[in-house]
Amino acid sequence: MDASTPTDLLADYAGAELLPILIAPHPGLKARCRPVRSEDTELVRGLIPRMFATMYKAPGIGLAAPQVGLPLRMVIVDLMPDERREPYVMINPEVVACSGERAPHEEGCLSLPNQYAQVVRPAVVKVRFTDETGGRREVQADGLLAACMQHEIDHLDGTLFVDHLSALKRNMILRRLAKEQKALKEQAR
Repeated sequence: MDASTPTDLLADYAGAELLPILIAPHPGLKARCRPVRSEDTELVRGLIPRMFATMYKAPGIGLAAPQVGLPLRMVIVDLMPDERREPYVMINPEVVACSGERAPHEEGCLSLPNQYAQVVRPAVVKVRFTDETGGRREVQADGLLAACMQHEIDHLDGTLFVDHLSALKRNMILRRLAKEQKALKEQAR
């Protein structure tokens, strides 16, 4: 998901190399990711600061590993309430419970720049994951945090927020994105 980010949030990650964000319809965004395994520990450790630097710079509030070309079940989220960091590193996350109540949220995505739509998802979710220290965690989330976690976990199964829309709305957004990306490439020449 994307959001406006104050520049001071970038300070801790100033030295981290930014990662390229894949833009739809890149095929890597539609692939199902494999679980992170113990042999991936060093890769994940090096990836975390680079993903946060990339997300904060974009700016965004969530980023999944497949969005930066790595088919791993890993996401980061930071809603930055009151411009304070509250980061989540979620390795092998899974939604283990969700409410029957559903809530709409305006969603955007760093892999679909400047495209937004209202998406209806469960209002409350319980997410289980491993954190960056190897600890098992469970978080019950509602509101924007619930929507963001569901959005990012969807990426791990090759699902984009536009996949939750009607075919008409999805195609309109994807055509508009393609047109904007083409214009950007022509400007860069």
